[in-house]
Amino acid sequence: MRADYETLAKTILALTEGEDDQVALMATVTCELHHSDDRFDWTGFYRVVAPELLKIGPYQGGHGCLQIPFSRGVCGAAARTGEVQLVADVDAFPGHIACASSTRSEVVLPVWDKAGDLIAVLDIDSDQPDAFTQDDTDQLAAILAQVFSA
Repeated sequence: MRADYETLAKTILALTEGEDDQVALMATVTCELHHSDDRFDWTGFYRVVAPELLKIGPYQGGHGCLQIPFSRGVCGAAARTGEVQLVADVDAFPGHIACASSTRSEVVLPVWDKAGDLIAVLDIDSDQPDAFTQDDTDQLAAILAQVFSA
């Protein structure tokens, strides 16, 4: 099953409308995304909790890394550069942190608040190689903007 992003965006908007607690928003977004697509093996947020430091937030799937410095891994690269990281093969990514040995590909998107500050990254891992497309990143970015930046 692949995500129906149009329906997903409407559902997430309906569930999050009027809520301003970031952790509650992240938990809801994680739940809806994780169960929408068979490719999504691990879905969750790493929150910016200190300068150059991400800490695990709401997620679904197996255990994740508890903290990730901006200087390490795919999540760190997204936080450090403010750019989406679309990784077809995690083993080919320099400095990839293997939080789960089953992860083959990954997409990580920066999450901005209304003020334009980086508050987190959304990390989606797949046990399938080359699981994600530019369309996935565009649709996910639109959902994140709708929930956290609007």
